[in-house]
Amino acid sequence: MRYGMNLLLWTDELTDSALPILEKLKAIGYTNVEIPIMKGDPDSFYKWGQKLDDLGLERSVVTVRTADDNPISRDRNTRELGIARTKRTIDCCEAIGAKLLAGPYHSALGEFSGKGPTTEEWGYGVESMQKVAEYAERRGITLGLEYLNRFECYFLNSAEDTVRFVKAVKNPSCQMIYDTFHAHIEEKSVQAS
Repeated sequence: MRYGMNLLLWTDELTDSALPILEKLKAIGYTNVEIPIMKGDPDSFYKWGQKLDDLGLERSVVTVRTADDNPISRDRNTRELGIARTKRTIDCCEAIGAKLLAGPYHSALGEFSGKGPTTEEWGYGVESMQKVAEYAERRGITLGLEYLNRFECYFLNSAEDTVRFVKAVKNPSCQMIYDTFHAHIEEKSVQAS
């Protein structure tokens, strides 16, 4: 069995202060780490790829979108910024040697409309993710979309919604990650979901 740890428990930015944490995780038996990448230049992550290789740690990347770069925003410029930033994160995945980009980057974290997602937002989300998925596919990166509980976002809140979304994107690089924390909050039957 493989064990992984998300570095978001300690930091949302990979700096030299994370190295002792990574060393300790490896020493106590972890084999994988999930690296938060919210900003940064891909060139800055090549050295981290080497450090993780030297430690023998496999890795994935996690990211989020905010109100400023929301892929389901009514504002076209905001959506385009979300696409561009997710593509940049894919470039960072390549640089650090990660094959999986995980997270709820399908919509803005902590942004609420006061109602459920609209047909227009659904269309914006699918269109945005199609562009991102094409980019990821060309680079050999898998997109692992995570749905969240309704206290964190309103766009994708269940396995059923997320499966439907992934099918609408129609790209093999776009997949779903089943996060049991959120499933236990939102699903009527975790087993059925």
